[in-house]
Amino acid sequence: MPRVRKGAARRQAKKRVFKAVKGHRGPQSRQIRLAKEAMVRANVNARIGRKLKKRDYRGLWIIRLSAACSERGIRYSQFINGCKKANIELNRKMLSEIAISDPAGFDNIVEKAKAAL
Repeated sequence: MPRVRKGAARRQAKKRVFKAVKGHRGPQSRQIRLAKEAMVRANVNARIGRKLKKRDYRGLWIIRLSAACSERGIRYSQFINGCKKANIELNRKMLSEIAISDPAGFDNIVEKAKAAL
């Protein structure tokens, strides 16, 4: 039985790796061993970045809500507590969008939250 080498499969695997690290600088875009390591690190960092993006957006919504609440004479923590007690089940994203696009509607929500306290 003849010896089988991984000719086509190896070439396809290398092409896949080099396509993934296209744009990287230095030997990690030209040497297969370094390219594989770079690809793994890039995937790890991409996953971390996807998690950080969610954290950053939540922080942005809280900052917006805090600013909108301070204009109306209530602290952010009191506002969230009042919303929970008044059974206002809007998340922070929706509340911040309402505060930006519909200030009168946000005033109503704030009044309900203050009344619940």
